[in-house]
Amino acid sequence: MIEWFDRLRATFLDWGAMGDVLPSMFATGLKNTLILSLAATVLGVLLGMVLAIMGVSRSRWLRVPARLYTDAFRGLPAIVTILLIGQGFASVSRSVFGTNPYPLGILALSLIAAAYIGEIFRAGILAVDRGQLEACRALGMSYRRGMRLIVVSQGVRRVLPALVNQFIAIVKDSSLVYFLGLLTEQRELFRVGQDAAVVSGNLSPLVLAGLFYLVITVPLTHIVNLMDERFRNGGRPTGQPQSGLEEVTELNLATERG
Repeated sequence: MIEWFDRLRATFLDWGAMGDVLPSMFATGLKNTLILSLAATVLGVLLGMVLAIMGVSRSRWLRVPARLYTDAFRGLPAIVTILLIGQGFASVSRSVFGTNPYPLGILALSLIAAAYIGEIFRAGILAVDRGQLEACRALGMSYRRGMRLIVVSQGVRRVLPALVNQFIAIVKDSSLVYFLGLLTEQRELFRVGQDAAVVSGNLSPLVLAGLFYLVITVPLTHIVNLMDERFRNGGRPTGQPQSGLEEVTELNLATERG
């Protein structure tokens, strides 16, 4: 039993192997993972907003292309999209960025993210009561101005938790970019851990890479839960009355008690 535990610890929890790769995890892996994820999220949000507006448009010529794009990129596995973009546009990218595959990795992640973020924005916009847009029109605002100032702004606020969830998904998908053959200084957490695992002969560096992902994603998951709870409760702290009727009932009970 003790021998089995020692063998397990040497395979997954070799502190020496973890210590050797720790500087590279911070200096290279963590930095590149965050750059990939943040760049893909920004581009994905911009393209996703365009897709959402096209998706709720009254024009079929805008709705149909947005629907086709969303179905295609949500239906394909992420690794297939990354390889198609990374290898299919390699010759075009080489003339602009040289042999650096980094821009194609960001582009592939952005296109995938846009399909999901577009649906998130579209759901948020459609969740806004239609009467608010009709009220804008009654006040003399144009359709575009009413959508931009009232409907879209409210829809974006409602989907903030879902957007943070999507950022978590992008952080995890960024590990797939290693298939494009990143240079040593461009490698993200997973690839740094994998390289060190091959050199050290055990899986401890990969476990350390997994811990880095957990440090990024777990706090964000709890932030999503808090944001979702606050939005559902209208910003009231947990444990406080959730509606005016409940508040009156609690006040009456408190008065009766004394």
